[in-house]
Amino acid sequence: MMELRDFYLLFALFACLTVDSALAQELVYTIQEELPENILIGSIPRDLNISAGGGADLIYRLVSKAGEVPLLRVSSGTGDIYTGSQRVDREKLCPGGGGGGGEGEPGECSFEIEVVILPNDHFRLVKVKLVVRDVNDNAPMFPSPVINISIPENTLPNSRFPVPSASDPDAGANGVQRYQLLDGQSVLGLDVVESPEGEKWPQLVVQRGLDREQKDTYVMKIKVEDGGVPAKSSTAILQVTVSDVNDNRPVFRESQLEVQLPEDSPPGTSVIQLHATDADVGSNAELRYLFSAQTPAAVRRSFALDPSLGLITVQRPLDREDVSLHKMTVLATDGSSSPARATVTVNVTDVNDNPPAIDIRYIISPVNGTVPLSEKDPVNTKIALITVSDRDTDVNGKVVCYIEKEVPFHLKAVYDNQYLLETSSFLDYEGTNQYAFRIVASDAGKPSLNQSALVRVRLEDENDNPPVFSQPVIELAVPENNHRGLYLTTISATDEDSGKNAEIVYQLGPNASFFDLDRKTGVLTASRVFDREEQERYIFTVTARDSGNPPLQSQAAVIVTVLDENDNNPKFTHNHFQFFVSENLPKYSTVGVITVTDLDAGANAEVMASVVGDNANFILDPLSGVIRSNVSFDREQQSSYTFEVKAVDRGRPVRTSIAKVTINVIDVNDNSPVVIYPPSNSSFKLVPLSAIPGSVVAEVFAVDVDTGMNAELKYSIVSGNNKGLFRIDPMTGNITLEEKPTAIDQGLHRLVVNISDLGYPKPLHTLVLVYLYVNDTVNNASYVYELIRRTMETPLDKNIGDGTQPWQNEDYLTIMIAIVAGAMVVIVVIFVTILVRCRQSSRFKATQRNKQGAEWMSPNQECKQNKKKKRKKRKSPKSSLLNFVTIEESKPDDPAHEPINGTITLPAELEEQTIGRFDWGSTPPTTFKPNSPDLARHYKSGSPQPSFHLKPDTPISAKKHHVIQELPLDNTFVGGCDTLSKRSSTSSDHFSASECSSQGGFKTKGPLHTRQNSAQYSQKYEMETYYG
Repeated sequence: MMELRDFYLLFALFACLTVDSALAQELVYTIQEELPENILIGSIPRDLNISAGGGADLIYRLVSKAGEVPLLRVSSGTGDIYTGSQRVDREKLCPGGGGGGGEGEPGECSFEIEVVILPNDHFRLVKVKLVVRDVNDNAPMFPSPVINISIPENTLPNSRFPVPSASDPDAGANGVQRYQLLDGQSVLGLDVVESPEGEKWPQLVVQRGLDREQKDTYVMKIKVEDGGVPAKSSTAILQVTVSDVNDNRPVFRESQLEVQLPEDSPPGTSVIQLHATDADVGSNAELRYLFSAQTPAAVRRSFALDPSLGLITVQRPLDREDVSLHKMTVLATDGSSSPARATVTVNVTDVNDNPPAIDIRYIISPVNGTVPLSEKDPVNTKIALITVSDRDTDVNGKVVCYIEKEVPFHLKAVYDNQYLLETSSFLDYEGTNQYAFRIVASDAGKPSLNQSALVRVRLEDENDNPPVFSQPVIELAVPENNHRGLYLTTISATDEDSGKNAEIVYQLGPNASFFDLDRKTGVLTASRVFDREEQERYIFTVTARDSGNPPLQSQAAVIVTVLDENDNNPKFTHNHFQFFVSENLPKYSTVGVITVTDLDAGANAEVMASVVGDNANFILDPLSGVIRSNVSFDREQQSSYTFEVKAVDRGRPVRTSIAKVTINVIDVNDNSPVVIYPPSNSSFKLVPLSAIPGSVVAEVFAVDVDTGMNAELKYSIVSGNNKGLFRIDPMTGNITLEEKPTAIDQGLHRLVVNISDLGYPKPLHTLVLVYLYVNDTVNNASYVYELIRRTMETPLDKNIGDGTQPWQNEDYLTIMIAIVAGAMVVIVVIFVTILVRCRQSSRFKATQRNKQGAEWMSPNQECKQNKKKKRKKRKSPKSSLLNFVTIEESKPDDPAHEPINGTITLPAELEEQTIGRFDWGSTPPTTFKPNSPDLARHYKSGSPQPSFHLKPDTPISAKKHHVIQELPLDNTFVGGCDTLSKRSSTSSDHFSASECSSQGGFKTKGPLHTRQNSAQYSQKYEMETYYG
């Protein structure tokens, strides 16, 4: 049956194999030996990616034995590893040139340190392995400053003789690399042979025959050099003696031998006996065994070699834990200079002769051998790092560790051979105030060996009760506009501790700058005047702290709500609201919404809106702020409405505010063009046969009381011009000759001219009759008027010259020839006219698109348009029939009803322009927004269109200017006039009025009649007409 002790051993062994990888981590650094103090090697938190959560500060502590001077230093705050005051010497640390702990690769020298990371909530054990790189700090040395070699005189050239090798404590490239023979006297040379193990064996090479009788001794120097930078070297005197001949070398049966030997073998134990033979006889065949010079001194001390028998025996006790492998070179010599060589390797095997070792490194520093702990320390508080080791190997080196009796402590494995001693439950000073227990380490050898260590722990009493508030959340209410120092409440807390640990002081937390708190009594007062509109609620904490060491504290939340008073006026979002509506909008339509706010709360923030004064045109919803019309809008009668609105809250006292509202009426195309000239449908113009093509023979002029594109006019001949003799400018209305009139063209011509605006969604138009009498003179005007009266019976879609005309009395043959020639000319003219008009239409559409895009993007495009739209001018002869028209605007007394006086002066030159129909299909429906800058500027006047008076002999205005109206892209027109020929329309909006003038021209006096489509449109014109 298994004994209780064996059960504990198995349990402890299982605990050792269970390693908490979350607590243990490893780092490996490589450093050079002989580094000075305070050289940074690495950073534990950076290399392990360690960060403290919750704002805690980590503490890094090097675990070391008491009284031990560590080779490295660890910064407790940063976790950085630095070199210490004691320099690292690789040759001292690893005297055999191998690994420091036996765990590295061959030739690697290393040592380890342990670092713990505190506090307990973030505890980790970090094992840091330092691999020490060799530096070239040792020069290679020969075993003796004088080397004697004997060479037989019958030695053949190229024979080789071994030279004792030099040794270098450094390793790798810093070890022995090169040999050089100085002053070989051309007799002897040096060669280096490298063994399979990497050892370099120098050999002396005989380069020519020796003669002892001529010279029996050669003295020279041999130099050895390592591979360091810079290289180190040393020399020895090489003395070569030429000896008499012994021409057979001894020979070993085996040159490589390996032996297994237990480490507990007593002195005198035979290891191996070597056998060598010599073909010589006599004294030359007498062999003697000895260790070579390359055999380490430690091996010579541990083993003895019988020089006669070649038997190797144990000379002193072996310890595998010190040296596990012994390598020796044995020479068998017959007295000659060429001994035989054999290499013997002795592997020392392990026996369980070492009890486990316990190394306790305290995390909490003991005081007089006792570890102080506080009763408030949490479970798993780390006390010490326990490292157990056994110098034996395999089963003999397996160690388990456990605590001997039941205590509130346990061991947690972090590595195979390391444990953390930590608390396993909460400690209570009142129950037990000190503990003494043993930690036992036992190996698995037969018989098992064990070791134990005593640990003493003493508990300290602590201030472990924090103050407690009677209420965790304290809610208060205070009116705004209070006086400073207003008492709010008294805050209190209690502490279950006694004495100094129960003395409580109070302190305000952050965000409590508006309050004062008495530290002893807990009385809370207001230190400032509250304004609910700036901050309605204050939330802060109050801390109660006792006077213990360390002090304990607790917190309570304080919520102070500020009650509202009516101390703010209602506020409109805009001091001046501007809305845009279309004319003809039905009554009770929504025209805009006003918004008003009040920073107060509750009833103090409930606002009612109303219209100031007696304004029956609009209705304002007092709650929603929606403004509805109580009238039908007509922009031609009134373009804007302005009134004031008032907002009143329900607070006490009542507070009010006032804002201004402007309703701008946007034009709708509801007026047809009104013909100004010709004065009637029965007047006529004389076209002499001497008139040249391009001369102006008549003009059509109309206006539209709308504005923008709704007032932009286009002129076209729809009937009566089947011969193509005349052409009308679509923009100015000037009628010009296309070709010189001939005899066949004599007579009365009736042109039906269509005047159409570019309004949206449907353009409006007006027809006017223009009579042109082609003849040299007018001898009988009554006859012409009679002809005009007769044409009234002819439908407008037919030419008045389709039948036989009695006024044509030329010869029939001449008439027929003229008709045929005229027809040919008309066909050519029509073809050319179609081509020209197609090109002009394309140019006009492109111009309109550029104009609309430019006017939408820029407030004033007049200068740019004048630069971009360069047109070729066609000059008419000095005997032009018409002259410029100048309209001079006079300042009215009443902007709504007073007319504007002006003078029409007929032009002497004409500028040719083309225009195409405005493409309403490509333009989206107009949506006017209140924030449109162009609309706001264009409709900023509420004045209706002034009427015009045309008077003769009005002086030319000294002030000439162009006016460019700026509207959104889909409601933009450009008006300007340098001459009448450039005039396309006259807008009813007063921002479209232009002043134009020029000089010259003949005048004809006569009344100018107007035809009006609107009752509100009233204009008076006078004109003097002269026939020459």
